[in-house]
Amino acid sequence: MKETIKTLSLDEEFYSPEKCHIIELSNSEDDPDASIARARVTPGVTTRWHRLKNTSERYCIISGSGLVEVGQLPPRQVSAGDTVLIPAMCRQRITNTGPDDLIFLAICTPRYTDAAYEDIEQTADHHF
Repeated sequence: MKETIKTLSLDEEFYSPEKCHIIELSNSEDDPDASIARARVTPGVTTRWHRLKNTSERYCIISGSGLVEVGQLPPRQVSAGDTVLIPAMCRQRITNTGPDDLIFLAICTPRYTDAAYEDIEQTADHHF
């Protein structure tokens, strides 16, 4: 990695099949050890059940409120300042339970790649 300053550009936001809006803040081959994305979930939306292969993730809640479901833990309310630790291959999803957008940083180690993503929406409630 080399020293760099990246500026947030809301124009780079895209809608993912996971049912949330993403901006990749830092995700490149130049920094393979970690990636940082800004995720935005609109009110009333629940993201798809998924897990990441060989990649651990952290949700750092910036604003809004939600209900997070991770692994075998009971569902838990989260809000600004909370951090959710998600080991590799751990099922996860989050629901925006508030009136405003739920915004959080998704920090992955090693960096997120599409190959790591596994949609388990159909099997999550049956095999875990």
